[in-house]
Amino acid sequence: MQKNKGGVSRYIEECHRIAKEKGWWDAERNEGELIALMHSELSEALEAMRNHGSKAQIAEELADCCIRIFDYCGARKINLEEALVKKIDYNKTRPYRHGKRF
Repeated sequence: MQKNKGGVSRYIEECHRIAKEKGWWDAERNEGELIALMHSELSEALEAMRNHGSKAQIAEELADCCIRIFDYCGARKINLEEALVKKIDYNKTRPYRHGKRF
């Protein structure tokens, strides 16, 4: 897979910059809380689906999850773009459903 130069990395920088500007990183943050906040956005997407929300509503919750992930990666200097490329390339080598039922 060809890298989208600056794509994901640009979003990480932007999301983290905004979060810092808005005061979310004035003090050290709890790792578990940060992961739980990512998870809560996925739960909100699921609730939107359950309530027959529009694709736009579901997309908004998924975007919130991405923003939380990007902010976290920016704060912790995690190269998510590189990890995504590696994981996608690895997944191409896996067998059909790699032996899992669900």
